[in-house]
Amino acid sequence: MAGTASEDVSRLQSPLLAITALLALSAADAGAETIASARYSAPVERYGHFALGRPHEYARLTATTDGGRLHTLELPDDQVFEDLHPRLLSLAAAEPPEILVIVSQRDRGSRLALIRLRDGRLEIGAQAPAIGTPMRWLNPVGAADLDGDGQAEIAAVSTPHIGGELKVYRRRGDRLIEVAALSGFSNHVYGSSELELSTPIARAGRMQLLVPDASRRQLRIIALHDDRLLETGHCPLPAALTGAITLVSPSTLSVELLSGRQLISLNECLASR
Repeated sequence: MAGTASEDVSRLQSPLLAITALLALSAADAGAETIASARYSAPVERYGHFALGRPHEYARLTATTDGGRLHTLELPDDQVFEDLHPRLLSLAAAEPPEILVIVSQRDRGSRLALIRLRDGRLEIGAQAPAIGTPMRWLNPVGAADLDGDGQAEIAAVSTPHIGGELKVYRRRGDRLIEVAALSGFSNHVYGSSELELSTPIARAGRMQLLVPDASRRQLRIIALHDDRLLETGHCPLPAALTGAITLVSPSTLSVELLSGRQLISLNECLASR
């Protein structure tokens, strides 16, 4: 026996309602996902600086969420990711992970950028001003809460190959604002793919920065005080630093020097006046 017109409409609507509800649930699930990992792909030669050697200039960033979804961000033709690997970080405990990257632009050189996942797509959530000159690069030191306010700053050495300057940035909306700078640093050897020549460390109850001087013959310990960078100590090295700094313990470093690997005790580093 045929049903009434209202029963027929109800039968048609039920599958549609179920599909709509499923799509809404999927969208909600996707929106709740966070970035779990990221990588660069699509190596290109359109910029051609190759501060890290080949092939470390890329057109594409791909992120994987904790739900297994893939998202990509393609740069315009005049820009590349001049970087070895993306850095996943959160600037505060309650914030979702973002990706810290180095973007180099044909007529402006390099800048730092934070990439976020928003409404199911990757986008630049905040960025610093570019160096302003083509073929000029920067190397991040890392992100750490340097002033103890619960929000991490981002530190990087700008132009580490030619008179490097240590700079500290804070996020303000869609901008990374430079709050302090200090000259006389180098945390990279041109053409090398080793980026870990500097690191944040916990010292004297607060986070500080361990960064080689311009000759890479000593490690400078730098703190942020009242939006000023101050040297609190330095560790002389018997040869130039050429490779990664590894924390063996809270007070002991393993460093790769031109003369070989060596252990350095932070307790034996000299205090700066």
